[in-house]
Amino acid sequence: MTSYQIEWKNSARKELKKLPPDIIRKIIYAVESLAENPQPPNCRKLVGSEQTWRIRVGDYRIIYNIFSSILIIEIVRVAHRKDAYRD
Repeated sequence: MTSYQIEWKNSARKELKKLPPDIIRKIIYAVESLAENPQPPNCRKLVGSEQTWRIRVGDYRIIYNIFSSILIIEIVRVAHRKDAYRD
């Protein structure tokens, strides 16, 4: 199976840095596992989007895009579930 490359948007990186260290570790582990399986069993596709998905890590959501043609996963957002879908 082919491995995907993980890319972080700067805004997602900034959101990650603001979180508690124990949560950061869990999120990093979840994101790294996406390289092997971009659609794990607990992922959900966001309504109205072709390539945007989300996974849950405790009370936090990781929103990401899958670009299958070029094997890239772009982490778009890391946020608490109450804020994850607000613009």
